[in-house]
Amino acid sequence: LSPVGEIKPGETKSFEFKALIPGLYVYHCASPNVPTHIANGLYGMILVEPSGGLSKVDKEFYIVQGELYTKGEIGEKGFQEFDPQKMINEKPEYIVFNGRTGALADHALTTNVGDKVRIYFGNMGNTKISSFHVIGAIFDKVYLEGSLKNISTGVQTTLVPAGGTTIVEFTVRVPGTFVLVDHALARIERGAWGLLKVEGDDKPNIFNPLIKNNK
Repeated sequence: LSPVGEIKPGETKSFEFKALIPGLYVYHCASPNVPTHIANGLYGMILVEPSGGLSKVDKEFYIVQGELYTKGEIGEKGFQEFDPQKMINEKPEYIVFNGRTGALADHALTTNVGDKVRIYFGNMGNTKISSFHVIGAIFDKVYLEGSLKNISTGVQTTLVPAGGTTIVEFTVRVPGTFVLVDHALARIERGAWGLLKVEGDDKPNIFNPLIKNNK
């Protein structure tokens, strides 16, 4: 959108656009250096609903996966300087949900047994494909790559390319704490995980841990 989107210090510019194609999309700037801007959190996600809206669900959540390239190693405290060489080498120090490690653990998602849940999930990259998965759940419906016309059912894990999205729907049938992950599971250690806490009555006809008291 240059030069419309190129804004110099002290300038103010605006533009209007009409969203023509329903779906879920990520967005970012197109001003050099684009990957550096993305790596520093300059991105977002937008849902364009069809006429009449989407079908009703009980809970909706937005999650965006991103990558952080720091000169410090995992877990180092204090200010972490951006490392452009790690970005060029496609080796993020952190891979996170919603901007930081622990974002969806410190503030877990919550819902109730029997609720139909819809998650709008984006993968901003810069570089890694995400394998989005909820441990203990099966997606009843997946809108592949955020398209409202390309739908799959009964899916365990769905691929989300860098710069892409997905929409997943599932019904939580038992109580407990479900873990949201990128199923390249080593990335849990880099921050790619969160929690969905489900409250309600046990459903032993669906899940029974069969714990025996040996005393």
